Amino acid sequence: MTDSSEANKERNREIAQNEEAKQVTGSIRVSTSAVAVVVIVGGILFTLGWLALK
Repeated sequence: MTDSSEANKERNREIAQNEEAKQVTGSIRVSTSAVAVVVIVGGILFTLGWLALK
């Protein structure tokens, strides 16, 4: 009974580590996308402002 319990605990630890890695990867992906959107929108606004001043 104890061996089975220990095996389940180890399996759960591995699953938790895999899920944590997936969450970190997803967070990085979302952050990168957010930065890209901000850069694009900033570039568009800068261009429109520059053109308005010309």
